[in-house]
Amino acid sequence: MPAIHKLKATPVYLSEIAPPRWRGAFNTAFQFFIAIGVVAANFINYGTARFPWGWRLSLGLATVPAIIMTISALLIPDTPSSLIERDHIDEARNALRKIRGPAVDVEPELQQLIQSSQVSKAIEKESVRTIFEEQYRPQLVMAFAIPLSQQLTGINIVAFYAPNLFQSVGLGNNSALLSAVILGLVNLSSILVSTAVVDRFGRRFLFIAGGLQMLLCMLAVAIVLAVASGVHGTENISKDNTILVLVLFCFYAAGFGWSWGPLCWLIPSEIFPLKIRSTGQSIAVAVQFFAVFVLSQTFLTMLCHFKFGAFLFYASWIAVITIFVILFLPETKGIPLDSMYAIWSKHWYWRRFIVKGQVSQYNLPMNN
Repeated sequence: MPAIHKLKATPVYLSEIAPPRWRGAFNTAFQFFIAIGVVAANFINYGTARFPWGWRLSLGLATVPAIIMTISALLIPDTPSSLIERDHIDEARNALRKIRGPAVDVEPELQQLIQSSQVSKAIEKESVRTIFEEQYRPQLVMAFAIPLSQQLTGINIVAFYAPNLFQSVGLGNNSALLSAVILGLVNLSSILVSTAVVDRFGRRFLFIAGGLQMLLCMLAVAIVLAVASGVHGTENISKDNTILVLVLFCFYAAGFGWSWGPLCWLIPSEIFPLKIRSTGQSIAVAVQFFAVFVLSQTFLTMLCHFKFGAFLFYASWIAVITIFVILFLPETKGIPLDSMYAIWSKHWYWRRFIVKGQVSQYNLPMNN
C-alpha cells in the first residue's frame, strides 16, 4: 500500500513544482530512480543467489531506501497548488520562493495559481463525480489507456520473467540473473536519454519512436525463437541465438526506457485540472497495478502454450497503442498545468467533449 501512495503522489508532486519547460525532465527523473532501484535489486539478487540465506539479505536491504524516502519526505515543502487549494496563500508563496529561488519574482506565478484555483472551485464539484463528467472524458480515457498500454508493451513481463526466459532457452541460474541485470542497466541508460530530450522533442515523438523500436524488437524476437526452436518450440536454442535474443531484449528495453517507461507517469500527472488531479492519478496507478497483476499471472501459461506467439501478441498491442498515440494523444510539451485544459479543444476528436466557456476560463497565459 505505501508503494501505491508513492506512485500516486510523486509524479503529481513533481509536475506541480516543476517549471513548464522542464516538467518532462523532472518527471522522467522519477522513473530514472525507480530504474536505479531495479538495477540495484538485480545486482543484490545476483550477488546473494549463491548463499542459502541470500534471500533474507536481499529482502532486508529493501528497508534502506524506504527509510531514506521517509526521512526525505519530512524535508520537502508541499506544492504551491495544493497549499492554495487549501487557502494557505502565504505558505504557497514561501514554497514558491523555496522552489524557484530567492532571486525569482514568484508573484506572477502565484497569482496565476490563485486564479486557476478560484476558477476550479467555482465550476467544479466533488472530484470523484467530476472526473466522470463528459467534459473530462479525454482525460479519463487517458487515465485508463496510458497505464494499460504501458503494460501491454510487455515490459514488466520481460522484467519479471527474464531469468526464467533465459534459463528456459539455455542459460544457467546465475547467467539468467545476470541477463536481468544487463536489461536493467540498458533501461536505466535509456531513461537518461528521455530526460535529456523529452522537453525538446515532445511526448508524442518519444511515444511513437519508442513504440516503433519496441515493435520491431518484439517481431524479431518472435522470428528468432520460431526459427531456432521450431514452430512447436520443442528444439533447444543454440547459445548464439540465445545471445541474439538478449541483444534484441536490450534494444527493446532501451526503446521502452526512453518512451513508454517514464512517459506513462508523466502524462497522467499533467493532463488533469487541479480539482481532479489526485483522483485522475489514482485511477491511472490503479489501472497499472491491475494490469500488472493480470499479465503476470497469465504470461507463463501464454508462453508455454503460444511459444514465440506470445511475443507476437505483445507486438500486436504495441502496434495498436502506437496508432492510438498518433490519433488521440495531443502534445503537452511546455504547457503550464493551469492551461492544459485548452489543448483538448484543439484536438480533432476530443474537442467534441469540451465546454467552450470553460476553455476560455482555463486558457491562462503560457509562461515558462
